[in-house]
Amino acid sequence: MSVENESSQVQSLATASGYQSFPVAPGYSLNVRSGPGTSYSIVDVLPVGAIVSVRCQCPGTTVSGPYGTTNLWDCIGNGEFVSDAYVKTGSDGYVAPRCG
Repeated sequence: MSVENESSQVQSLATASGYQSFPVAPGYSLNVRSGPGTSYSIVDVLPVGAIVSVRCQCPGTTVSGPYGTTNLWDCIGNGEFVSDAYVKTGSDGYVAPRCG
């Protein structure tokens, strides 16, 4: 499957979820962790060009990425978290309800 097809499939899945969707920083694949921090295990890796649906957000390990330094983590699925430092939400704060 081409990268373009894979990216549009990921985007279609994100849009279909009913949650607000945002792109991962261009040129980055992104580790998906089992909790809101770098000490949690990696459960998946999103491909370059991925779009994520943010269900809720919560504080966790502070991470520096292309969109700044933050302790905010985005829940993108049941037990699946990515650092908000790699997601282009257009905000330094919460854009979804707090998890919990």
